[in-house]
Amino acid sequence: MTAHPTTAGAAVALFGRQGKLVSLSIAAEPRLLEDLLEALAGLDFPVNPQLYHRPAQVSVEFPAYSAQVEQVREALRGNGFDPASLQVTGIWAGTAAS
Repeated sequence: MTAHPTTAGAAVALFGRQGKLVSLSIAAEPRLLEDLLEALAGLDFPVNPQLYHRPAQVSVEFPAYSAQVEQVREALRGNGFDPASLQVTGIWAGTAAS
């Protein structure tokens, strides 16, 4: 894995064989949390999520590489979740990632 500063020099992006390291966030109803975690457990890479509980939703956040994003979307779709609920942001800059 290598780190590359952005042109502004303020943010750092991490790259590996599977692309840029990004932060993934999925919001779900609390009653669906166990199902969501089971869906993520089926991915072919380790997921160590952080959970953020709010009154009507739970946010599940974890890092992944950009090449793994589509696999996460497919896991969501295959387990009855809306793949559009997946938010992808740059890991350091907090900006949207592709």
